[in-house]
Amino acid sequence: MTAIQLTCLIIYLLCSAYVIKHTSLQRLLHDKKLQHRLFGASTVLFILWLFRVSIHDGLVMHFLGLTALCLILGFRWSLISATSILLVITVLGYESYETIGVNGLFGVILPLTVSYGIYMLTFHKMQRHLFIYIFICGFLAGALSIALKMGCLSGYYYIDGFYEWNVITYNYTQMIVLLVFQEAFFNGMLMTCLIVYKPEWVYTFSDKFYLDGK
Repeated sequence: MTAIQLTCLIIYLLCSAYVIKHTSLQRLLHDKKLQHRLFGASTVLFILWLFRVSIHDGLVMHFLGLTALCLILGFRWSLISATSILLVITVLGYESYETIGVNGLFGVILPLTVSYGIYMLTFHKMQRHLFIYIFICGFLAGALSIALKMGCLSGYYYIDGFYEWNVITYNYTQMIVLLVFQEAFFNGMLMTCLIVYKPEWVYTFSDKFYLDGK
């Protein structure tokens, strides 16, 4: 394990431990609605992460779906869910044990922090409007989350000496342009459908704020 991998792992473990410490895990035993949302969303995300493509060995790309997960579950439960899925994916051999800290920091914590940060910014600093929620918290946050994740991983692959920069750029970084639109569409459309048909499933959405204007 390289120094960068070890550093990322320590930061990831500390952040995860802090979140778990401040999360009432006992609530999961008694709240049936939370159980359904957590396990349902986790199952969908797990399947989504199984569908991946690699143009070059090790430079893996897949949909994140973390923006939608964050809006559905909130930051703390989405971090717990995504961390659990990352562990399962790693055990199954889709990711290496050495990079679990890197994947956790850049592929889980960073996208979730960006997504929830954008939600909080719009909630407190902008007009609480349905279309602001859909387009900024859903579409825009989804696009930024995957762009930042792939950008940070590109830098990691280069700094840690896995590939030359031209290999990373040609086989991975340039794909950001293609994936941001697909990730934005996936998260935005999913949240649109949920708040129309099942708004009670979305932790961050309330008719009182986004429809009634209170």
